[in-house]
Amino acid sequence: MSLPAMPTSHMGAGLSLSCWWECKLVKPLWKSVWRFLRNLKITLPFNPAIPLLGIYPKEMKLANKKAVCTLMFIAAQFTIAKTWNQPKCPSTVDWIKKLWDMYSIEDYTAVKNNETRSFATRWMNLENIMLSELSQSQRDKYHMFSLTGDN
Repeated sequence: MSLPAMPTSHMGAGLSLSCWWECKLVKPLWKSVWRFLRNLKITLPFNPAIPLLGIYPKEMKLANKKAVCTLMFIAAQFTIAKTWNQPKCPSTVDWIKKLWDMYSIEDYTAVKNNETRSFATRWMNLENIMLSELSQSQRDKYHMFSLTGDN
């Protein structure tokens, strides 16, 4: 795969890359994101150019997969930014909650625009994975239930 290498020689670019990708506090979250991708049968190289710059391998042609990946990456970036000045790892649960918020907005938009079939196609597998990662008490606490009707 011919993805560009991330710049590290320039102080600002290297520092930014370190904070968003290489920092030992954020690596566990990115590994969780890639685990979700594997569960969705989406194979991407573990490369910061993909989530940080939105540069996907040329072989990835399916728009639905790119759309889901992009939302997953944006949710991860929000989660990292939220814990930026705290000496703790961004949590996978916080990332799932942010992703669920985005999912709920997409559901509302799909219903409003009468596009529920494309919504269900795009999100069904990810919804099942998100719900399976949380305990029942967490799902109840955050009011998370199946929007596609499978759970």
